[in-house]
Amino acid sequence: QDQLVESGGGSVQAGGSLRLSCAASEAFACMAWFRQAPGKEREGVAVIYPESGETTYGDSVKGRFTITQDNPKNTVYLWMNSLRPEDTATYYCAAEPMWLRCQRNEYLYWGQGTQVTVSS
Repeated sequence: QDQLVESGGGSVQAGGSLRLSCAASEAFACMAWFRQAPGKEREGVAVIYPESGETTYGDSVKGRFTITQDNPKNTVYLWMNSLRPEDTATYYCAAEPMWLRCQRNEYLYWGQGTQVTVSS
């Protein structure tokens, strides 16, 4: 059984918006979005702690991306606005059941990835 199921990727022009969804099979201590572009290292995009609602963002997306949660559905969303060509990447959802591992940015479960392509 897949723990995390992502959806919502696609192609958009610069300045456009997309919403990614990550549906989890259960509640986790934290859930996050990462991204990886070809030839680049994986980059943390956003993290949310569903119980508290606390969020953090990578510097490159602050003010443009928002991570939200729907706790009854164990689903998190990544709202991406003012998209830029440099946002093009495969986006991965991650989840971790242990709070201490969340604090160390360690995630046990990963989604299959969804492609986001932003054209100029």
